[in-house]
Amino acid sequence: MSNVFPPFEPEPGEKRPRRLGFAARQVPIRVLIPNIFTLVGLCAGLTAIRMAIEHRYDLAVAALVLAAFLDALDGRVARLLKATSRFGAELDSLADFVNFGVAPAIIIFTWALNDQKSFGWIVMMIFALCAALRLARFNVAIDSPDQPQWKSAYFIGVPAPMGAIIVLLPLYSQSLGLPGMLMPPAVIIGYTLAIAFLMVSNFPTFSGKLFGQRIAREFVLPIFVLAALFAAVLLTYPYLTLTALTLGYLATIPLSVIVYRRDERKAQDAALAQNGSKRKPSTEARPAPPN
Repeated sequence: MSNVFPPFEPEPGEKRPRRLGFAARQVPIRVLIPNIFTLVGLCAGLTAIRMAIEHRYDLAVAALVLAAFLDALDGRVARLLKATSRFGAELDSLADFVNFGVAPAIIIFTWALNDQKSFGWIVMMIFALCAALRLARFNVAIDSPDQPQWKSAYFIGVPAPMGAIIVLLPLYSQSLGLPGMLMPPAVIIGYTLAIAFLMVSNFPTFSGKLFGQRIAREFVLPIFVLAALFAAVLLTYPYLTLTALTLGYLATIPLSVIVYRRDERKAQDAALAQNGSKRKPSTEARPAPPN
């Protein structure tokens, strides 16, 4: 046996051109960086599960937020480094199921639904299964090349990372310590099922992929300041910040549906106008009938 471990092949079966400075069987380190982000995020999701089992919900929420942050980074880092691969996509999808399907389900069950026993566990399984179905549908949509450019600004359904963040709204509310914020198990179950439905629904939601790809130079420093301010507020007032983020995101869902329908009508009108302009020269060039 020459090698204990099989060689790492980001794209099995694909012959990549040999780059200057690398041997035939060597892999550039930049290819590994996005996968390291994904694995660290998976460790954060697994840690969130452990913290939930130990009833340390502050740390569980913090680990879940860290996993969501790293999930938002790994794909962008891969595209910036030109290190995207099928291996990385599959690893990211598996990590997302653990982080944003299993971990929030365990957190909610141990926090509020443990007394509901089997019924509460069934509800949490429904949420985790909806997250798995959401991720599978997203992977299939990536492989379809016929999607128009304007649809890249939207997700179909609530993405799994955001679903994991917003489904914990009852926990945030109770942790704020405000009077009247305690929710009975029936409300938590209904809210969890509603979020699970939103993940597998056909409601369009803003993706943010096309927003901010390029910005004016004068906005660079204000964006840095806002990002630092958001991080400071999140670390200082985590539950208040997550509650505001959740309510704000839920409020954008009806708006995203309205904007999506508007963009869809514009695309249909543009397609009809283009088809009409293509037909018009052919009718004008047709010879007149003889008298």
